Amino acid sequence: MMKRNIVFKTVFLFAVSIILISSVYASPIHLKLATTTSTENSGLLEVLLPPFEEKFGIKVDVIAVGTGKALTLGENGDVDVVLVHARAAEDKFIGEGHGVNRRDVMFNDFIILGPYNDPAEIKGESDVTLALKKIADRKTYFISRGDDSGTHKKEKSLWQNANISPEGKWYMEIGQGMGAALQVAYEKQAYVLCDRGTFLAYKNKIDLIILSEGDALLFNPYGIMAVNPARYPQVKYIEAMQLIAWVTSVEGQKIIGKYKKEGEILFHPMTINQLPNLPICRTVISPVSGLVNQLTLHNGLL
Repeated sequence: MMKRNIVFKTVFLFAVSIILISSVYASPIHLKLATTTSTENSGLLEVLLPPFEEKFGIKVDVIAVGTGKALTLGENGDVDVVLVHARAAEDKFIGEGHGVNRRDVMFNDFIILGPYNDPAEIKGESDVTLALKKIADRKTYFISRGDDSGTHKKEKSLWQNANISPEGKWYMEIGQGMGAALQVAYEKQAYVLCDRGTFLAYKNKIDLIILSEGDALLFNPYGIMAVNPARYPQVKYIEAMQLIAWVTSVEGQKIIGKYKKEGEILFHPMTINQLPNLPICRTVISPVSGLVNQLTLHNGLL
């Protein structure tokens, strides 16, 4: 009888230890976030995501690409949540049923960088349209990302606003991210459109300076949205909404607002002064079945 009890206790303790070990080493839930290279290059995610991951036990896998590619990943259901900066494209993404529950997150601005000798003589020009016209008229080198990113989309809209179709040897499309564009601009001593956050993160690595800034056309807002679970049932919608709630919460917004490089703030929070989210009923329509799902969110969560 005693032997049986000893065996039972041994087996029981062994089973409990296995359960405890398994719980300690259990793999966290992985959430796929498609975002921009400018966000990644700024270093912001390195301070914004760890507190979220620790609090919720969710590992965020960051896929840094241009805005266009990030939205395409969302359209294919290959990611769970998207953080980008191209409002017209974001609205189209939501309107076509690929995403839901978009929230403003933060903003900074775009600037035109160039070499110290400033061959197009645009230094101090606050009218970005005039600055671009001078660059085009003098055919001084201009580096374009050419990657369908949010920055590239903004650049194209600025040329269009100036009634200029940039072409020729002076206009170089490289099809790469912001960091690469800055490096090429530095090597060619060329002009380039850049978001301020990435410039502040890179300015000690490149010999370029701000030459044109301050135009209202250069405003650069960022938005975050969940991929629509009615269209893509495989996505981790609840976890995506937890991330959205986190980055737009007071705590998340304070982290964004306090993040600096070289003593300068890279991004300004957009929701920190707004009222907290109240329970809201969101309607998600499945484009396949036409079914309507009512999802009630409490402070951004299901």
